Amino acid sequence: MTILLVGVVFAVSACKGGKDLDGEPRYGVVLLRGPITDARKYVEWMAELREDDDVAGVLVRIDSPGGVVGPSQELYRAMVRLAEVKPVAVSMGAVCASGGYYMACPGTRLFANAGTLTGSIGVRMELTNLMELMETLGVRHTSITSGKFKDSPSPFRNMTAEERAYIETIVLDLHAQFTEDILAVRDMDNATLQQIADGRILTGRQALAVGAIDALGGQEEAQEWLEKATGKGELPLDEGPKDKRNWYEKLAEAVADVLPLAGMTHLAGPRWQAEYR
Repeated sequence: MTILLVGVVFAVSACKGGKDLDGEPRYGVVLLRGPITDARKYVEWMAELREDDDVAGVLVRIDSPGGVVGPSQELYRAMVRLAEVKPVAVSMGAVCASGGYYMACPGTRLFANAGTLTGSIGVRMELTNLMELMETLGVRHTSITSGKFKDSPSPFRNMTAEERAYIETIVLDLHAQFTEDILAVRDMDNATLQQIADGRILTGRQALAVGAIDALGGQEEAQEWLEKATGKGELPLDEGPKDKRNWYEKLAEAVADVLPLAGMTHLAGPRWQAEYR
C-alpha cells in the first residue's frame, strides 16, 4: 500500500508540472472546488494574480456548496480587491451556493449554466444534543464557567430560551453581513435581494431573472467574455492555486485519506461554527 501511494503521489506531481508562464502575457485562473474551510491558498493566489502586470484578467471557476463564514468572507474581500484592478469573469459549475456565491459576487461578470444551483443566501449553525445519550450511558457532564453564555451552546443539555435568542442574534447578524456585502458589489435592490435571501436555492435561470448573475453560460462563455473585455484575445491560462507541498506532505495526506478512521475526529464539529451553506 505504501509503495502504491508513493507511486501515485509522484505520478500526480509529474502530471502537474506544466509550463512555467511567468513573464508571459496570460489569464489567471482560480479554481475552487468543494466546501470552503480555509481560504489562505486562494487569497494568496489571487494576490499574486492581482499584482502581476502580465496577467491581463482572471477567470474564476467555482464549484462549491459554501462553507465556514470567516473563510468565505476572506474570499469575498480577495475578489473585491482583484476586481478593482482587473476584469474578473466568474464561471459557476454544478453548484455555486451560499459561501460559494458570496465569493462570486464581486466578480466583474457572473456566468452560470441554466441548471447551476446557486443562491442559498443564508446562515446555518447546528448543534447535536447528546443529553439523553449521556444519561443512558450514565455519564454526567459538569461545566464551570465565568459567565452564563460561556458554554452555550452545549451538546450536554437542552438549550434555554435565553440561549436560543442569544444565538439567533449571532445568526441574524451574520446573515445581515452577507446581504450587505452582496448589495455593495451587485446591482440589486434590497427588496429583491431580501425576497431570495431566505436560504432558497436558485437555478441559474432563476438567478438571472432576479439579477443575482449577469449571463447564462459555462466556462467557455466566461473565457470568451474575458478575452473581449481585456482586448487581448486568446492567451495562455495560468491555473492555481499552485500545489506547493513537497512529496512528503502529499504522501502524508494520501495516507490519511485511506486510513479507516480518517476524518472521524471532526464529526461533531467545533462547538462554535456558523456556515454560509
